[in-house]
Amino acid sequence: MTSPARALIVPTLFTSLALVILLSLGVWQLMRLDEKDRLVTQIEASLTAPAVPLPASTDWPTLKPQDYDYRRVSLTGTFQHDKEALVFGFVDVGQRGDTSEGFFALTPLVLADGSTVIVNRGFVPQAFRDQATRKNGLPEGVVTLTGILRAPEKRGFFTPQDTPAANLFFTIDPAAIASAKHLEKVAPFVVDADKTTPKGVWPEGGHTIVALVNNHLQYALTWFALAFVLAGVFFVFARDRLNKDTQPSALH
Repeated sequence: MTSPARALIVPTLFTSLALVILLSLGVWQLMRLDEKDRLVTQIEASLTAPAVPLPASTDWPTLKPQDYDYRRVSLTGTFQHDKEALVFGFVDVGQRGDTSEGFFALTPLVLADGSTVIVNRGFVPQAFRDQATRKNGLPEGVVTLTGILRAPEKRGFFTPQDTPAANLFFTIDPAAIASAKHLEKVAPFVVDADKTTPKGVWPEGGHTIVALVNNHLQYALTWFALAFVLAGVFFVFARDRLNKDTQPSALH
């Protein structure tokens, strides 16, 4: 006859293995939380740091997003307003989370060496979609500006397809815009321009959004809670099993 303790060997081994996995996942999420906190601190520092020169066009082919994303830069060139691309989007307005629908105006800026950087000059309301309604926001000649380097946006599963014929895009993707506008030697990143224009002059810059999902603490607590519940369930199971097997048989 199998002893009560021996009968619990297999359940104990499986429970111990599950507990090790759950606790390891919780610890891993805490490590990811620390990494994400440090990344947020780094980005916040970059957003307010003095602007540095734009990376040389000869370095663009080897750049990776983690090398430049959210870096503040300065650059000089000439805008090609006739090749402006409008990306559908929203900006926050007011204090209650209200949003305004419109477009982000992405304009090629030709640098002195002939290469091109696509600049997200900022938000344009629906009523000012036509450039003819915002001529005071179309600087001519050589300009110098500052802004934030951003990696290309990734197209989601539900993102609508771009319609270049209508000059309507749904992701801030320099490669897609360069292809639609027949641009050459285009940077693999976008520069989000700072807000420098007076109120009511469109586009309005300064709408860089830092959207880093940081749910690692919640995930860690979930894994630890599952481990706690599993340990409690096993304790009750083992106690009842031992008590049942050690109770004397009822007399008839």
